[in-house]
Amino acid sequence: MTQLAIGKPAPLGAHYDGQGVNFTLFSAHAERVELCVFDANGQEHRYDLPGHSGDIWHGYLPDARPGLRYGYRVHGPWQPAEGHRFNPAKLLIDPCARQIDGEFKDNPLLHAGHNEPDYRDNAAIAPKCVVVVDHYDWEDDAPPRTPWGSTIIYEAHVKGL
Repeated sequence: MTQLAIGKPAPLGAHYDGQGVNFTLFSAHAERVELCVFDANGQEHRYDLPGHSGDIWHGYLPDARPGLRYGYRVHGPWQPAEGHRFNPAKLLIDPCARQIDGEFKDNPLLHAGHNEPDYRDNAAIAPKCVVVVDHYDWEDDAPPRTPWGSTIIYEAHVKGL
């Protein structure tokens, strides 16, 4: 695969546009974010996300296709007292991913560490995100054009209906 282009900071997640995939991730305190993509043999390829717009990290991977498995390694401070447990040895899933490959099993390799970081790499057992096609043909369906003054919002518990 080729190098990452800067891409766009929105929308969050991984989005296929027909020619490649735009990756975005929110992190207010990260110092560096690596996109990790995995080929069919499970071989990991790392790319630094080149775009940084406010708290959004982003990059565009040309020629990437749906089905691509990926995760992130996020670099930053290890300061548990302040809530920062950045550990690039741990592959992280995209919180906006729409498909996950693998299971979350209780394994010490998946934990970042409590008071001290655990520098053992977990990519071999960590679940991976999967790029999906998010285009949907709505055909002739359209949202209702009911004015707000005529709109009724009803809240009910599903079991009660």
